[in-house]
Amino acid sequence: MIASPQFISPEEYLQLEAQSAIKHEYRDGEIYAMAGANDAHVTIAGNIFALLRGHVRGTGCRVFISDMKARIEARNCYYYPDVMVTCDPRDQQNETFKQFPRLIVEVLSDSTEAFDRGDKFADYQLLESLEEYVLINTRHQRVECFRRNEAGLWVLQYYTPDTETFHLESLNFTDTISALYEDVVISAGKIE
Repeated sequence: MIASPQFISPEEYLQLEAQSAIKHEYRDGEIYAMAGANDAHVTIAGNIFALLRGHVRGTGCRVFISDMKARIEARNCYYYPDVMVTCDPRDQQNETFKQFPRLIVEVLSDSTEAFDRGDKFADYQLLESLEEYVLINTRHQRVECFRRNEAGLWVLQYYTPDTETFHLESLNFTDTISALYEDVVISAGKIE
């Protein structure tokens, strides 16, 4: 991500973003141009979107892929999660962003991994509706599910090919690691 040097308001950001050919994330007055994604990143995001779309059909929940913004009002942020699921009817009131996601998925890349694990996760934790934050690795088959427990603490569970399946408690969804990584080429222990 590349920061812009000037401060802009959330309203200005939304106006600029509606006209921009490139996507930008917004964090407390600063905008950050988003870098393009590689084949593995796009394929994994598409796979999890397709799996979840079929699962939530008819439940009142909606799955959004990377072109829908998540609004974190408490931090004055707008992010573009790779995949986001909302089941809250209040999210039907806005066509350009969602404020009450139940699940957010980020597919990791070298340029965004530290931010996705750090400040972005800290910002997402302020969403009271968020039950689960999922990080999917592009260098090896590993899914990290951070779940908010009854005490409000975030608990991590890993899934790898050894577990064969992964489970998203927020949606009561289980599928295979192989389905998640379908059509992603693995070479010498890395995904290309």
